[in-house]
Amino acid sequence: MSMISNDWLAELGPEFKKPYYAKLYEFVKNEYNTRQVFPPADEIFNAFHMTPLSQVKVVIIGQDPYHNDGQAHGLCFSVRPDVDIPPSLVNIYQELHDDLGCKIPNNGYLVKWAKQGVLLLNTVLTVRAHEANSHRGIGWEEFTDAAIRILNEQDRPIVFMLWGRPAQMKKAMLNNPKHLVLEAPHPSPLSAYRGFFGCRHFSRANAFLEDHGRSPIDWQIENIGR
Repeated sequence: MSMISNDWLAELGPEFKKPYYAKLYEFVKNEYNTRQVFPPADEIFNAFHMTPLSQVKVVIIGQDPYHNDGQAHGLCFSVRPDVDIPPSLVNIYQELHDDLGCKIPNNGYLVKWAKQGVLLLNTVLTVRAHEANSHRGIGWEEFTDAAIRILNEQDRPIVFMLWGRPAQMKKAMLNNPKHLVLEAPHPSPLSAYRGFFGCRHFSRANAFLEDHGRSPIDWQIENIGR
């Protein structure tokens, strides 16, 4: 588990010293030593590595990592470039197309968003292969809740996109009037038609950022040659 080393460390550092994190660390270390676990251990904190706290403009909250081979790399909803685009991300791309006219790309690699200040944060950061939610309740939620509270305390406008009930349960922590909280059903094929399609979160986020003197996100993911 490669440690966080950028400006997140000053804020999240106290979490690493708490009893719950010591238990979490030992559990996760044992899981990686004895089972197949995703993402690779050196990519667990990729969301924090790729999007320093000082650069966060938008936060998208996911659940736990993709649990099939070669998908997860530490950013919620994102997959490696050579992997099929998962159904929820297919629907995110459809909404981006309908909302902003973005072309639908041939890959699900969202690093471009992360590098522009879109924090792609799962609430649980690891998972056993082929066992969804297998690392729920071991301590990750406490850690990522701390990150969400830190984001809420930031003295600059941030957009939070809460898709689906688990993400919307975090709304109680988001009480800073500087921020914009957007809610919609999850983009999963099971729920996208209940209001994710047509939510226009991407254009609303950009309008909010521009209204507050911040540059908008370029949401277009480019095709990758294969």
